[in-house]
Order: sequence, then structure tokens, then C-alpha cells
Amino acid sequence: MLSRKNKLRVMKIVSLFSVIRGYNIPIIILAQYLSAIFILAPSKSALSILLDFKLFIVVFASAITIASGYIINSFYDSRKDLINRPNKSMLDRLVSQKTKLQVYFLLNFIATLFAFLVSWRASLFFATYIFLIWFYSHKLKKYTLYGNLIAAFLAVYPFFGILLFYYYRLPLNEIENHTNDLAVIFTHASFLFILLLVREMIKDLENIKGDLANGYQTIPIVYGESVSKISITSLLLLTVIPVYFLISVFDVGYMDIYFYVGFIIMIFFAIQLWKSDSRVQYLQLHNLLKFLIVAGVFCIVLIDPSVLWHGRKLLETI
Repeated sequence: MLSRKNKLRVMKIVSLFSVIRGYNIPIIILAQYLSAIFILAPSKSALSILLDFKLFIVVFASAITIASGYIINSFYDSRKDLINRPNKSMLDRLVSQKTKLQVYFLLNFIATLFAFLVSWRASLFFATYIFLIWFYSHKLKKYTLYGNLIAAFLAVYPFFGILLFYYYRLPLNEIENHTNDLAVIFTHASFLFILLLVREMIKDLENIKGDLANGYQTIPIVYGESVSKISITSLLLLTVIPVYFLISVFDVGYMDIYFYVGFIIMIFFAIQLWKSDSRVQYLQLHNLLKFLIVAGVFCIVLIDPSVLWHGRKLLETI
């Protein structure tokens, strides 16, 4: 039986886990490795990517930087979250703001230091990422559209870290030989960026009460919910462009199944969007979109499922 003191300690650990959204971190790590294996460095063997210590450092630094980003975001959004997410906010408040800031600075220090083991450029890359997350949380997220665009960009920023990890050392003539690979990478990134931007705009509809009370200038507050819904619907239609190239021009293996099913989900999403007018309904749409994004992470393996089979055979021989 745990003592009162130990129970409080456990609750604080749970609280900190909630603040850094620890349930998201494994998905982010998985997404980076799968992207490296199937999209960013398809010419390399999966095993060499998994055993690459420097890549591990880059992924690790990305994960803890994102965790620290959730902390600073929670720090600045504490008043807003009392209105939008009262239950989660009460759990998060079990850890003091001082402790949150201490963990925030510690994680950022570790990320920058570890990245330096890869190169000074990697360290600078993550120092820039840390600054952008802070500047977004402190200033930019309150402004119409800018906040949404920057939030979506920051979500895909770590993947550019892995891209630079594989491509920055290549001479110019060598990069020209990888133009098709780069085109595939940026087309995938465009699709993901649009979905993340839609997610940010849905969050604005979901959190409109808290945003209004704390002076946030989001699209539904400044221009109204109808304009926000029109913008979201337009962005969903815009996904046709990258998906067309991924399915018809580039070779994405069996992942085209994901895109076809994703279109059905997005049509349903758009229909429900125009029927929604409450926080609960917007939250359901937000969760549906998160499911689509997370499913996309796991479906990356459909680009070349034989990698999994070869990996299994390799493990059986060890």
C-alpha cells in the first residue's frame, strides 16, 4: 500500500507525463524512423538505419525537444486550458510552474548537447527549433492564421532534421541524382502539413471559449465559424494535389490504399464539420483527424511491406 507521500509523487509523475503528452512521443519516434526507412532514405537498408547511432541521437533530440515544447505551451496556455480542458488542467497543475520550467530547460539543454554529438549544425538546428517553439507559444499562437501555419510547420520541422541528416553532406551533382526522392519527400510533407494545419484550425473551433476569454485572435473569433469551416473545407480539397502525385506519379506501393480510405474519411469529416456547432462535436472531429494522421504513420510500411518480412527473417537468423 502506497503512503500518502508516495501517492502524491506518483500523481506528480502522471501529471508531468500529461503535460509532455508522453503518449504522443512514441508515435513521433516511430514516425521518424518509418519515414527514414521508407521515405527519406529508401536506398539504405532498414537495419543500418535502426543501428545508426547518430540518427538515434537526432530522433532522441527531436522527441525531447517536442516534449519540452508541450511544457512551454502548457505554461503559457494554463489560463486558457482552465476553460477548455478543466479536468486535464487540474491534473497538470499538480506539478508547479517552477518545476515545469526546470524540466523544460533541462530537456532543451540535453537535446542541444546530444545534438552536438552529431555536429554543430545539428545542435544549431535544434537550438533554432527550441527558439521557434518558445516564440510560437509566447507570441505567435495568438494571431490569426500565423499561429496555425507556424504550429503546422513546427510539427513537421523534425522530419526536415532527418532529411538534412541524410542529404546535407551530398555534393550538388549527387543531389541532382536524388531529385525524384526529394520530390516524393516534399509531396509527403505537403500532405502532412495540410492535415496538421486543418487540425490546428479545428482546435481553434474546439477552444473558442478559452481563446476568446484570453484575447486570442483566431479565425473563428475574428471572422466567424463559417469562414473557419470554409477554410478547413478548402484545405481538405487542397490535399487532392499531393495525393494525386503520390498515387499517380510517384511509387508509394500499397500506401495508395491509405490515401483512398483517407479521402472517404475526409469527405465524412467535411460533412460532419458543417453539421457541428458545439465543442464536443469539434473534439470528435479533432480525434478523427488525429486518427487519420496516426494511421498514416503506421501505413508508411505499406510503401514496401517486404522490408518487414526481410527484417523478420533476419531476426530469426540471429
